[in-house]
Amino acid sequence: MRLAVALLSSTLLLTANAASASGADYIRAYGAQRVNLWRLANRERVKERHVSQRPALIVQDNSNIVFKADTEESNEFPDQWFTQPIDHFSNSSDTFKQRYWINTRHYTPGSGGPVIVLDGGETSGEDRIPFLDTGIVEILARATGGVGVVLEHRYYGKSVPVPDFSTDNLRWLNNDQAAADSARFMANVTFPGIHEDLTAPNTPWIYYGGSYAGARAAHMKILYPDLVYGAIASSGVTHAVLSNWEYYEIIRNAADPTCARQLEHATLAIDALLGVPYAKRYLKSLFGLEGLAHDDDFISVLETPLGYWQAKVWDPAVGSTKFDEFCAFLDKPILGNDSVSSLPVGHEDRLVHLPGGIKLDFSILNYAQYIKENFVSQCDTSVEDCFGTYNDSNFLATGLDQEWRLWLFQVCTEWGFFSTAPPDPAHPRIVSKLLTLEYSSKICRQAYPAGKHFVVPPMPNITAVNALGDFAIAADRLAIIDGEVDPWRPCTPHSDYAADREDTILQPFKIIPNAVHHYDEYGLKNISNEPEDIRKIHGEMIVFVMEWLKGFKAPSSR
Repeated sequence: MRLAVALLSSTLLLTANAASASGADYIRAYGAQRVNLWRLANRERVKERHVSQRPALIVQDNSNIVFKADTEESNEFPDQWFTQPIDHFSNSSDTFKQRYWINTRHYTPGSGGPVIVLDGGETSGEDRIPFLDTGIVEILARATGGVGVVLEHRYYGKSVPVPDFSTDNLRWLNNDQAAADSARFMANVTFPGIHEDLTAPNTPWIYYGGSYAGARAAHMKILYPDLVYGAIASSGVTHAVLSNWEYYEIIRNAADPTCARQLEHATLAIDALLGVPYAKRYLKSLFGLEGLAHDDDFISVLETPLGYWQAKVWDPAVGSTKFDEFCAFLDKPILGNDSVSSLPVGHEDRLVHLPGGIKLDFSILNYAQYIKENFVSQCDTSVEDCFGTYNDSNFLATGLDQEWRLWLFQVCTEWGFFSTAPPDPAHPRIVSKLLTLEYSSKICRQAYPAGKHFVVPPMPNITAVNALGDFAIAADRLAIIDGEVDPWRPCTPHSDYAADREDTILQPFKIIPNAVHHYDEYGLKNISNEPEDIRKIHGEMIVFVMEWLKGFKAPSSR
């Protein structure tokens, strides 16, 4: 249960371990149900903190200072701060502090090495620090003799410019303001302990991002080409879309075939039973959700485990195995009858006869048990209170602890990515037909009432994103790297809807076989110990970045 909770906790599924897939990607767009799951996860974390508190060595009885016996090493990457205007495009003098971290292990004064900056994206920048230590920033900084930087995104972590997250106070959370933050930082920052000017454009800056931050990396190369010498967009979602049904299509096609067939069968059976009043009541009771009033709320809980796919990572130390565990749970024989597992899904001998003449494949009963054990069990009030989404008042809190409001605001204003079923009802699917655009997007109207200074549009202005290049975004020294089985690949330049391209040193265009979400961002201290495909992509990245740097000439020396 703890892993399931952690996976769903910090705004899109994912939280907790900084370097893990479950740690820093909130980009899997979510509706009101994701907010419910975020709340449940927060409650669980509070409980776990309370349970895990143990006596420590007290230095002074009358102080709050304690020493823990298992002290960690000193922090190599302390917080640094850079002053930014809240609004880059007005005459306002209001400012805030943007947080960043630096790695100077490989820096040699006067060497002309680059600055490798990683965009923190839609999470606390603390979640990205492992990439500064062993991941892609360290890998490229070591290879180039450069300085590594993680730059926290405005509004996330501690780079918060406002007293609350009301609609009005979120109006400066948009693509243009965030890009202007990065540009101003690159052109003006003075790094502590470094006594030479490393600002752009007189020093080559390589801008890296993964996922939403990957799109930002590509956009920075387009918007500020004089400052961004090179950029790497990993799993960069440069195509914003309203209905993101292809997310599940990737999972359906890439998952274990038996698991995919069981999910398809379960989805059709559940949709059919929801249309029969007496069967619907019994069905919901199987999943422990009989008190949930709305059918679309019910099915939105059921699709939650599919998000585990995105949490896969090649490094077992940070990746999640929850999706494979979920699939194995579905295939668990009823009453120990192993022989039925090999039969086709829906075969008569796999069916369990239930009251009222209902017959269900045993995998559906396992599905129900999984939902009860991993999600319903977290609810200590009514299921309507925990999983209902039709009470608007539940989504109006605007305190700084309501972190779910941040990425969701960006979804509702500019990015979209609403989870839905396929538009063709005859198309095979692993999510219910009740997962509609109307249902997934209603949170935008619930959570962000019109303010005095800003009104959230009826639907996000995805043109603001797609106008910067969409599937065809390209530039010299802009690398596009994606995962073959990444559920976000349909929103990247490697989408099946996009034109194919040549992979060159100047415009790298690379797909990592069997990879999920920004697999290249993760790394080991010793690259030679990485899996072959990861070692290969890291080697290729080093090669093209080194080649890019050979052509750098500072404007002052031209």
